Amino acid sequence: MGFKNFIDFKDFANFMDSIIEVKNLGKKYKIGEGQSYLALRDTLTNIAKSPLGWFKGKTRQEADKKNDFWALKDVNFKVEKGEVLGIIGRNGAGKSTLLKILSQITPPTTGEIRLRGRVGSLLEVGTGFHPELTGRENIFLNGAILGMRKKEIERKLSEIIEFAGIEKFIDTPVKRYSSGMYVRLAFSVAAHLEPDILIIDEVLAVGDIGFQKKCLDRMEKITNTEGRTILFVSHNIPAVKSLCSKTIWLDKSTIRAWEDTNKVVEEYVKDMEGSSSKSVVELPVNKNKEISFLKLWVTDQNNHIVETIGTDTEIKILVKFFVNNPINTADINISLVNSKGVVITVLYLSDFNQGKLIPFEKGVYTASASIKPGFLVPDYYGLRIFAYIGGVKNIDFSEEEVGFRVEHISSVRSVLGCVFGEAKWDIQKDK
Repeated sequence: MGFKNFIDFKDFANFMDSIIEVKNLGKKYKIGEGQSYLALRDTLTNIAKSPLGWFKGKTRQEADKKNDFWALKDVNFKVEKGEVLGIIGRNGAGKSTLLKILSQITPPTTGEIRLRGRVGSLLEVGTGFHPELTGRENIFLNGAILGMRKKEIERKLSEIIEFAGIEKFIDTPVKRYSSGMYVRLAFSVAAHLEPDILIIDEVLAVGDIGFQKKCLDRMEKITNTEGRTILFVSHNIPAVKSLCSKTIWLDKSTIRAWEDTNKVVEEYVKDMEGSSSKSVVELPVNKNKEISFLKLWVTDQNNHIVETIGTDTEIKILVKFFVNNPINTADINISLVNSKGVVITVLYLSDFNQGKLIPFEKGVYTASASIKPGFLVPDYYGLRIFAYIGGVKNIDFSEEEVGFRVEHISSVRSVLGCVFGEAKWDIQKDK
């Protein structure tokens, strides 16, 4: 059980092709409790100190099995060398847990994985970045984590900086970077430091359409000309279809389908269209997060909650959130995703503040973004919302949970890709 980075002789015949093997993988969490891992020395010490207490503890563990939650269960697949494997699924299906295990951030509860090569991961904006270090220093830090020598990093340095497009800020501490700058540098580092296996979570959704295309082109080059392997998690269905030959559909912690991408995506889209989301979703306060989203809802220009709205009507998207402690700089964005999984527009709260990140005192806030009439063509739109603090993101609402439909064709313009600056923001602190 666990991680294996070596090659057994019996597996040598498969080595030239299979670079990742996942067998009977499972990950269990205890609901309402933090995970703790004891060394054998600690366990033996506890038994010696209190044999009866240890036995009672084991009995309580058996009684608490009803509180077990399996984030992954009985997951089996393999990835060939040079393959691009897509991973899709609803929010909470186990995608991020799988990537964390493959990235060796967290151990599995059952089963094992075999990784035959160096792994580079981009699981969220700024993963592995130290906020006090500059962009240049973080490039060397990430390279060292990947096991690269300083000369190797220096050879790639100018290419990384140029791709990220942040030459002016490369010697600025990354804690002052916007979320867009974070994602550009983070992807550039992950894509240029030559890992054998590149694992990418849903991070490109925060980039503009030009940068997304640039990243997809880079990933195609990585596989087609450099022969490296990519695991790509995304809600952008067209991107998955264009980039991935095979795709895994995770559903309720296990694999529902794993085969040709077009076939898997077709079934997944049918399943999504058959499900229903709401125009109002509420969550309880999570005081373990710096920003906890409480409510997300959609109204017309008269503040009436709507599930369907006309193209000639102003649309208001409102979000209520709790700030647990004062924050110097933070940003929130709302992505509108159409029925095909394409991000149509991204609305940044920092636009309310001339593009600058916003400080928040402790308390409850309500922000609203108004989209002018005629911007959205008739379709169904899901909402995805992120918070960024120091470049690190969290997501509380996904397009599978909340959305609305635009109907009644009028004088609307066609929207072909991701667009920015189409919303008018307002924000106020609740009393």
